[in-house]
This record gives sequence, structure tokens and C-alpha cells, in this order.
Amino acid sequence: MAWLPDHAKAFPDKPAMIAAERGEIVTYRELNDRSNQLAQLFWARGLRPGDHIAVFMENHLRFMDAVWAAFRSGLYVTTVNRYLPADEAAYVVNDCMAKALVTSYSRRDVIAEMTPMIPNCTTRLMVDGVIEGWEPYEDLVAAQPAVPLAEEWMGESMLYSSGTTGRPKGILRPLSNKRPDEAVELRKQGNRYGVTADSVYLSPAPLYHAAPLAYVTNIHCFGGTVVMMEKFDGETALQMIERHGVTHSQWVPTMFVRMLKLPVEVRTRYRLDTHKVAIHAAAPCPVDVKREMIEWWGPIINEYYAGTEGTGSTFIDSEDWRKHPGSVG
Repeated sequence: MAWLPDHAKAFPDKPAMIAAERGEIVTYRELNDRSNQLAQLFWARGLRPGDHIAVFMENHLRFMDAVWAAFRSGLYVTTVNRYLPADEAAYVVNDCMAKALVTSYSRRDVIAEMTPMIPNCTTRLMVDGVIEGWEPYEDLVAAQPAVPLAEEWMGESMLYSSGTTGRPKGILRPLSNKRPDEAVELRKQGNRYGVTADSVYLSPAPLYHAAPLAYVTNIHCFGGTVVMMEKFDGETALQMIERHGVTHSQWVPTMFVRMLKLPVEVRTRYRLDTHKVAIHAAAPCPVDVKREMIEWWGPIINEYYAGTEGTGSTFIDSEDWRKHPGSVG
């Protein structure tokens, strides 16, 4: 039942996360150690299985430290849309009853306005700098031992609906009451897209969204490498596929549209032969856009239709789609 600590032992210096644009790396040893240290900090601050934390930051290399700290502590983690204004972000933090919030210095203007709105969130950690009322993430984490808690239980995400018809609503699933190694093994059984420890996954979307968070987590379950883009750019995405030998990726239709608008000489400049599986979802994909993408990338494009609530899903590959254009399975 291999999971994070086993990967850290088997290949400690292997990249777990790569910041695409800057090339900075978090190794499996670092991800395992830091998530252990943060889990220890949460425990020292009184958080116990079933409690909630929140993460409010851009696509940052510390993002998954916090997620895995929650997952190995039996905690719920809510990832907050980094573009929300202070009052809306505070609503989510309060509604999920987060006892701890991890954010970054780049969010400082919103955070400064938000701070008095979240009185019950008493552990407030800021990465890359600090403002009044917040504690330096790096110093506090470094002071903790890089060892697992005496008992580890798998946590869960508690994500929020889009809120298009009112306030966003948290989707609360029961905890599995399984150890992390057991829960990870169950996740790995639904391996529809052939992920292995050799997989390199390009994540061009914000990690606070349900699908990117889930796929990044799954890649880590297998011991693969995540190439995380700070923000989407069509040509940069193609560069990253070539540079890092990307094997798997996930997109939304708007990204396809923007890449198809690139000049032909740009689109054909980069080698994409390592790219075996491209997944898309989140919005309807125009038939002509998808047809052009299959013609360009080949029959590697897979679509699914699902919801954060986890009530069910459908899937369709390129071959079936060609027989039923417009279908989502």
C-alpha cells in the first residue's frame, strides 16, 4: 500500500511538484516532511480528526503541503477560490468552520481586510511573508518534527459549489475512518487513465477547483510528478509538455479554444509525443473545437461529466466521441 512516505523513501529526490514557469521543485522527501510538520503543528494547536482547515492561495508549491497535512491528520480541507473578495472568502472560511487557514503574502491585501471577519479561525499561517495578525508559515512549520502523528487517519476535502444561485454550499462527505495507506489504495483502484509512478501530469488550472485538486492528489498517490502552471497560457502549456515529457493533462474547453488560436507555426513548434492522455471537463466543449483538438493531438482526448458532490459520472474517449459527436458518454 505505497503512499507518500513510501514514495519519499523509495525516491526521495524525485520531483513531486514542479512550478512550471520558474522550474522550482518540491521533492517527495520535502512534501512528506513538510506535510508531517504541518500536521504536527495542527495537532499542537488542538485540531483533531473531523476538524476543518482552509487554504486560500494562488498555485503555490506550499499548496499541497497543506492538503496532504490535512489528509494525513483526519482533517477536512477547504480550498478557497483565490479570486474571491474578502467578504466572500471570509464567508467560506467561517461556513466551513476552519480552525486554521493557510494563505500567502501575495493575498495580503484581501487577507488584511478579511482578518477581522474570521475571529474563530485562530491558527493563521502566511507563506512568503507576514502581515499583522498572521504567523510565518515557514518558521512555525520548521519548528515541528518531520515525523508522522502517532495515529494517522485519512482526511477529506470539503469543497464549495459555485454559488451561482446564492451563497456557495459546502459539500460535506463523511470521513472514511481509514488509515491514509488504505484510503490511497482505494483511490488507486479507479485508475482509468493508466497513471503510474512514471507519469508526469500537467496541471494548468487553479488548484482550488475540485478536479485539479483531485487529479494532483491522485498523481501523488501513485508517486508521479505534477507540473503546476501558475496561470494558463497556451504556448507555455505546449512548452511544458515538451520540456517535462508530460504524459497526462487536464483541461477545460476555453483552454482548447485559446491553444487552437495560436499561429500554426507556434502550435507545431513543440514536440508532444510523450503526451498520452488529455482529459477535459467542467463545461460543454463545442463540437468543432473538440474535433480540431483530436485532429491535432490524436485520439488521446478523454472527456468526463461529473459533479463535486460525487453522485456519479460519465466518460467518453476520442473513438466513441467520433461516433457520437457532442456526447459526454
